[in-house]
Amino acid sequence: MGKKEEKTNVMRTLDQKKVPYIPHLFDADTRSGEEIAEILGEDPSRVFKTLVTTGKTGQHYVFDIPVNEELDLKKAAKAVGEKSIDMLPQKELLPLTGYIHGGCSPIGMKKQFPTVFHQTAHDYDRIFVSGGRVGSQVEVHLEDLSKIFRYSLADLVVSSQNV
Repeated sequence: MGKKEEKTNVMRTLDQKKVPYIPHLFDADTRSGEEIAEILGEDPSRVFKTLVTTGKTGQHYVFDIPVNEELDLKKAAKAVGEKSIDMLPQKELLPLTGYIHGGCSPIGMKKQFPTVFHQTAHDYDRIFVSGGRVGSQVEVHLEDLSKIFRYSLADLVVSSQNV
């Protein structure tokens, strides 16, 4: 771990807006969100993954949900006032956001899209989101993110009662 920490676009954006954060770097071979939460020693419900979608209108939306949950596309569409939404094809992620799959963050995208966090993000003093590349997470206060972009909260995940 002797190498100097290389700042990501996420970290530069947080620094520029004077938003305090704690960077967490780990082995980039880690793949699942649950694995990342385990490495961080955190409850997976506090570690958020960033999902990019396209609405029926063609507008793009960003949803951040706990890594151990699945996005409910109907709830997500309702949260942003769309008839329906679909996941953005992986090959379109980098040109649209500047981030690759596994390193996508709601912070510092090429263009800021309407962003919705799952309502449980508000339950924690700090949450974790991608640091902008695979193997990087940042720990932030959700409220501090409002200094960078507007977001809303909604119920976005598939309910276990729907099984």
